[in-house]
Amino acid sequence: MAAEAELTPTAYIGHHLTNRTISLGDGPFWTLHLDTWLTAIALGVIGFGFLWWIVRGATAGVPNRRQAFVEMLFEFVDDQVKGIFHGNRAFVSPLALTVFVWVLLMNSMDFIPVDLAGKFTEHALGQHEWKPVPTSDVNTTFALALSVWVLMIFFNLKVKGIGGWTHELFCTPFGSNPLLWAFNFLFNLVEYISKPLSHSLRLYGNIYAGEIIFLLLWMWAATGVTGAIFGGTLALLWAIFHILIVVLQAYIFMMLTAVYMAMAHEGH
Repeated sequence: MAAEAELTPTAYIGHHLTNRTISLGDGPFWTLHLDTWLTAIALGVIGFGFLWWIVRGATAGVPNRRQAFVEMLFEFVDDQVKGIFHGNRAFVSPLALTVFVWVLLMNSMDFIPVDLAGKFTEHALGQHEWKPVPTSDVNTTFALALSVWVLMIFFNLKVKGIGGWTHELFCTPFGSNPLLWAFNFLFNLVEYISKPLSHSLRLYGNIYAGEIIFLLLWMWAATGVTGAIFGGTLALLWAIFHILIVVLQAYIFMMLTAVYMAMAHEGH
């Protein structure tokens, strides 16, 4: 965009890392990141709409390429969950599949050149500020991690009961001696607090850092012929390497989800 060509490097990066927000009430807590919310919903509808379409038309005979791809995806996720969760996987495997596909799609938005995405959002949506990568917004990763955390608490109560879970909180891992109850509880409290923090910040940090590197490389590529050659080449190499990061972070998020569900179903 012509206006962006006049921006300083700091302003250029800051512009592309600024969310389109709307206020739902008084105070920053009631601020909604509209771009994150709408992009995540659109990717969810597209991704799971595609899976629903393929599954709806699945046949028992020789599968076509689309059906074979979806079946391989289902089997891959279920095999990963099977190695962690030793119980009825009727809920956990679909949950892991949902997490993996959705996070992968949101991460993959990082491959769209920021200026191209900016032109689309400005001309098609009329929005000057629009951050296209939902997982580079810490609100997205925290929301996903907290959703898994709430499910973990729910299954702890469902499987172990209030008494069983309370006993686990106060009597593990150091033993059931009443003198150790406080230490056990503090240890478990730290563990429960750290789970959503590590679950969310790992994904956010990797994707956010990758987006900043892309911005620096695209900015260098726009400085002239030499910049276009070297910056464009490095951007291409980083995009190839970033494929591994995008897929790996979605895989790690899925695996941690399965691990937390397994821990909720198993006692110490």
